[in-house]
Amino acid sequence: MRSKPLPTVNSDSNLLELAKTKAVPAHLQSLHTAGIKTLGDLLWALPLRLSPMPKLKPFSQAAYGEMFLGIGKIIHREIKPAFGRKSRSRFLLHNGFIIVKDLSSEQTLTLRFFNIWPGQKKQLEDYESIWFLGELQEWRAQHQIINPKFANLIDENWAHSQGEWLIEYPTINKVPGSYTQKLIKNLPKDFWDHIQSEFSTDDVEEFKLSEAFQVLHGLKTPSDVSPKILIQATERLAYEEFYADQLKIITRRRFIKKKKAPSIMTEAAFLESLTSRLPFQLTEDQRKAIAEIEVDLQSGHPMMRMLQGDVGCGKTIIAFLVALCCIRKGFQVALMCPTESLALQHKRSFESLFGDLPEVKLSLALGSMKQKDKTILQKSLRAGETHLVIGTHALFQESIEFQNLGLAIIDEQHKFGVEQRLRLTAKGSGTHCLIMSATPIPRTLSLAQYGDLDFTTIKTMPLGRKGIKSRFVEKVNHDKYIEFLKQRLAQGDQGYFVFPAIEESENMSLQNVTEALEHYKGVFKEHKIAALHGKMKASEKDEIISSFEKKQIHILISTSVIEVGINVPNATFMSVYDPERFGLSSLHQLRGRVGRGDKAGFFFMVPNKELSPEAHKRLEVLEQTNNGFEIAEADLQNRGEGDLFGVDQSGVGTRRRVADFMKHSHVLEKVYADLRKQMADQPEKIDPILIKLARDQKILDTI
Repeated sequence: MRSKPLPTVNSDSNLLELAKTKAVPAHLQSLHTAGIKTLGDLLWALPLRLSPMPKLKPFSQAAYGEMFLGIGKIIHREIKPAFGRKSRSRFLLHNGFIIVKDLSSEQTLTLRFFNIWPGQKKQLEDYESIWFLGELQEWRAQHQIINPKFANLIDENWAHSQGEWLIEYPTINKVPGSYTQKLIKNLPKDFWDHIQSEFSTDDVEEFKLSEAFQVLHGLKTPSDVSPKILIQATERLAYEEFYADQLKIITRRRFIKKKKAPSIMTEAAFLESLTSRLPFQLTEDQRKAIAEIEVDLQSGHPMMRMLQGDVGCGKTIIAFLVALCCIRKGFQVALMCPTESLALQHKRSFESLFGDLPEVKLSLALGSMKQKDKTILQKSLRAGETHLVIGTHALFQESIEFQNLGLAIIDEQHKFGVEQRLRLTAKGSGTHCLIMSATPIPRTLSLAQYGDLDFTTIKTMPLGRKGIKSRFVEKVNHDKYIEFLKQRLAQGDQGYFVFPAIEESENMSLQNVTEALEHYKGVFKEHKIAALHGKMKASEKDEIISSFEKKQIHILISTSVIEVGINVPNATFMSVYDPERFGLSSLHQLRGRVGRGDKAGFFFMVPNKELSPEAHKRLEVLEQTNNGFEIAEADLQNRGEGDLFGVDQSGVGTRRRVADFMKHSHVLEKVYADLRKQMADQPEKIDPILIKLARDQKILDTI
């Protein structure tokens, strides 16, 4: 790559245009393909590692997880071809290791190498003593460093030539980090003077955006930068990213509020007649939730409300009551569930409470239905003869059309992507949308991801619940655990055994439903045991669940298909095998299937092997709390938060490079407060930005 500085440029300068050659360098083209199209994009490709260069130390002072700079004599070499591995230039790559002895003691270290070039192989064979730099790790009780930088010890200035900062950039679309580093280093000095915030106002922080970029790219020397400055620089970029996200959320919210929707007026007397049919009293939180939804339905704009609450707090009955109020006014309602089991459960629950209402025709929309039944359903929906349809993903297929869809209810929203919700609400004109979640959303996540939704939270649980006790089952206590379950069964209780797999796999050693069914039939000989999993036909699953509800089955051995929708008050215990294979939120959902009646619930986690300290610590959260919000926070920290403006719902899709909900929640809170103050005090600055964003249809399409 050229060593001359780039010509006069700014953040909008296109990387390909800056090449100034007939043939664009392959690395620049690869960066462009990966989405790094301008110098502004390049600045956000921050280093993976940024720290002062470590000082030369003896081997005895090396610490795990830290970068180590050392010198030593090579006392053993083993380097062999990496069969099947060749470089782009078709050179054969090599793997191997060397053992180096400390020049000031008898201690040794293993330096392990993977996929090294022929030239590097020759160096390792020729050098007698070397410099080396890398992160110390432990493997099979040995100290080792993987793929360290190294040089001949006769190069006395090698360590100094590495610079005062230890900087490591990521490989992007096969472009080595060293190339990215050189690109940024060659930017002219006056380039940094013209970097300005794209969105936030200049008086947001004293710390300038350009300074933050220079600090985090290692362009400031250690004498200029303290750990405090590093934190400030990171938070400045996090502020910028959160600010941009919040502007997009505000834009989406304004767009929603401008759309027209049918004004659905509920009747107090009708609603009261429905609640009087219930075998229980609504809690104060449930009544408050219904009142807030009524206001939305009457507003003339599409309702976009999230109804959240812990497992078993009574969200479903609210959905039923609101649906009936809409049907009363001549509108159709669609209730979408992630699984057929949940759809069937909702159908049974609705029919047990309101099945005798003559003005309501209920239908199911399931992927497993026969084509003849699907055709009948499609005609019924188009004619408006079906008033309430409960279904799975089958609901947003093109063949499903409504005469007058007024309300779409999305149950277990985290199981669906943004596009799927859109496809369902688009089947009506200004369709109201109620989104339900039994996975509580932490405040920081609600601000950042669901800021365009109105929130209703149910905190109180129905009266009479005795709570759930959660415990690990170690191998030494396994016999006591089995005896305890036999005692519960003898008292007439029922329970679940949940496994991560249906049958044995050659690739993974997992406990599974098939083997467990046969094993536990021998353990609990006096009791009826049955299996339930996703490969069964809908009719089979429905029959098994129905038998379980009627107490004809005592233990249900299942996969996580029972995570949502199963409501059997007599089920008091659940055992999850290989619990480390499940997310915390999923385990919390599963746990919510027991203790739903007037007896206490018991939740057991049964590992098949000794868990790693990290896995054990993660699962301990379930022993320590039944609070869904605390569990959601822990789960968020483990898995990431997802792509807010795309269709990804898990952490891998996030577009933020610096901002982190958990680490920078205080920054997000500040952005939230600052932006709303600016909207009130300086609308002339904010409104043009919102108008510009509104022209970007991609943002509006992710509502």
